[in-house]
Amino acid sequence: MMKTLSISWLTDELMDFEYKKYMLLGYLKTIQTEFDTKKLYPLFSDLIFHYQNLMEVKNHKQLLHTHFPQRLSRTDLQKMELEYQKIVNDDETMAIIEDVMSFALPKFKEILEDGKEIYEFIASNLEINPVGITPFYTDEGYLLVNEFADKAIKVFQYKITVFENQHEKLRGLNITHIDTVNKSISQTYENVKVNLVKKYQNLPNPATFAIAAKVPCPFQEALLPVAKRSFVQYITKLSA
Repeated sequence: MMKTLSISWLTDELMDFEYKKYMLLGYLKTIQTEFDTKKLYPLFSDLIFHYQNLMEVKNHKQLLHTHFPQRLSRTDLQKMELEYQKIVNDDETMAIIEDVMSFALPKFKEILEDGKEIYEFIASNLEINPVGITPFYTDEGYLLVNEFADKAIKVFQYKITVFENQHEKLRGLNITHIDTVNKSISQTYENVKVNLVKKYQNLPNPATFAIAAKVPCPFQEALLPVAKRSFVQYITKLSA
């Protein structure tokens, strides 16, 4: 069974250094096992969240919840904040938390570097190319994703979403799997695009891009999420 950490693992349950250490090492061992087979997600995102949370506690003595607010209900958040305020006023408990953070942060940082290396290795071994003539409008269209040494082309319809925070405009990507076809001499990326235009006439001149992996990696846990992020960066540069 995969070991995970609760959002408030630092302040949950038994306030004992050895117990917290046991929890943390079990969680990190699970992540390392996944990383050893290049399975990045969803644990890489979870790992980043916990590391940022610890850094926020260390630097500002408050729990971070803005990065993954969907994981917290209002009731849970209020409970966490109240519990944490009690802990801050308890010198003995805070001393344990300080010890746990001193132990945990280097461990988190070390395995985060492993995750970043895997991410960058996969991202640097992706080829993203337009299929046919690229129209001016590229916020919607098709992605043709090809795994390493695999004839199957997974066809996705994509849509770029743009939202703003107080500092910048951010782009997101929504994708829907609509087909899988086998690549061959007669079934090229260009032919796939032609067939898509015939079948889905709501996009008469769709932006279409092929993403091919040059190294083997798990599709759902690595290739697809890395490809999505790389594609958003690609489109952002294309639109600049």
